[in-house]
Amino acid sequence: MSKTGLASNAMRVRLLTFASAADAVGRERTEIELPETVTDVAALKAHLEGLHPRLGPLWHRLAVAVDGEIADGETPLRDGCEVALLPPVSGGALATEQRSASRRLREEPLDVGALQRRVERRGFGAALLFVGNVRDRSEDRPVASIHYSAYRSMADRRLARICDELQERHGARVEIEHRLGEVPAGEASVVIAVASPHREACYAASREALERLKAEVPIWKRERFADGEEVWREVESLR
Repeated sequence: MSKTGLASNAMRVRLLTFASAADAVGRERTEIELPETVTDVAALKAHLEGLHPRLGPLWHRLAVAVDGEIADGETPLRDGCEVALLPPVSGGALATEQRSASRRLREEPLDVGALQRRVERRGFGAALLFVGNVRDRSEDRPVASIHYSAYRSMADRRLARICDELQERHGARVEIEHRLGEVPAGEASVVIAVASPHREACYAASREALERLKAEVPIWKRERFADGEEVWREVESLR
């Protein structure tokens, strides 16, 4: 028997939590042993709420991913699987599909010029850059910085999928890069570079890229005010 009283062959899962869910659990990563009755996501939710009562008020707006795929209550668990509790991202809901990974999440400052050069082609007459900077005020209060965190493997695949789909739809080249970690006020947190033969496609692809980034990619931001207070920026709706 283990220290928890469970048999040595009990199912073990890796639990990842982010943003407000991590605050409720008290850590971002842990391995937990599950009773024999916990075999699917619905049962896992009840089990975790018993262990961490502060999760209770959050469940209505949390998504659960199993091995990087958004899951419903009937999704089965397996020994050694990775379960992630995902609060809503700063712009909206999380979509359900993924694509191959790329390198679009960076801890270092973003190189706007390099991203533009990656999308430009001789046959493209239009190029457009969107640069999102951290504002120095929010709710009429001075902001020192924003700390960005992500479910990195899932976020990277989502960004790749968005770029692939927009390139196919608009006949454009699309690249997105997003900062992680601490980003001071005034620095860029996201850059979207688009190039296409004509300006209409360029404008459309850039706008769609930003809206999908905000709605689908599991990246969270914690606003840090000049007086030291910190606030997670999460929306209430998820599905």
